[in-house]
Amino acid sequence: MTQPRLSDHAYAAIVELIKAEDLEVGARLPSEARLAEMCGVSRAIVREALVRLGSDGITEVRRGAGSFVKGRPSERLAAFMPLAELPATLGSYEVRFVLETEAARLAAVRRTAEQMDVLESALEQLRTALLSSAPAHVEDRELHRAIADATGNFAFQHAFDALWPDVEKIMQAGVDISRSRSPAVVAVMLQEHEVIVESIRAQDAERAALAMRWHLGEGRRRLMP
Repeated sequence: MTQPRLSDHAYAAIVELIKAEDLEVGARLPSEARLAEMCGVSRAIVREALVRLGSDGITEVRRGAGSFVKGRPSERLAAFMPLAELPATLGSYEVRFVLETEAARLAAVRRTAEQMDVLESALEQLRTALLSSAPAHVEDRELHRAIADATGNFAFQHAFDALWPDVEKIMQAGVDISRSRSPAVVAVMLQEHEVIVESIRAQDAERAALAMRWHLGEGRRRLMP
């Protein structure tokens, strides 16, 4: 098993600090030197962790003022992943932004009529699952994988499958967190998928890519309260 990197340890420790100290959005984090001391790592490792936390929407750096809390991961995430796995799991979004955005673009250009039928069916199954109380992550996966299949490039399929252990946790958590909020949140999640499929149906490559990137960005944002 791959050992966690020191920056993963610092990342998880900073998230734990935010939770333990009940730091609200906008609260200032301790200095890099103090965080390094608290985490038992160097300031360089803390800086690396803060950059990744910033990419994941959890912290932000304000020039000359320090680092501040930008978003607090939902407490419901703990039901799907240990805190120690959070850096790798949320980090999968960076790969998905590249992989799935391009997959949607290519699917719009290359999809066959048969593949379009599969996408339409997968969307309908996702709609049924999301609007019920049943788990919906399998249906979510099938739609996203059908988009990878529609590229006609097996490398996209293999890459998506390799990411699945982390993506599964995110999809499960995303549905659970969304259902704990207003029904409108689930409706928006469904609409995002509909726009992606509509764009592929219309063979509008740029719109499909933008719709996928927007969906992934909003999905990551929904993991925060």
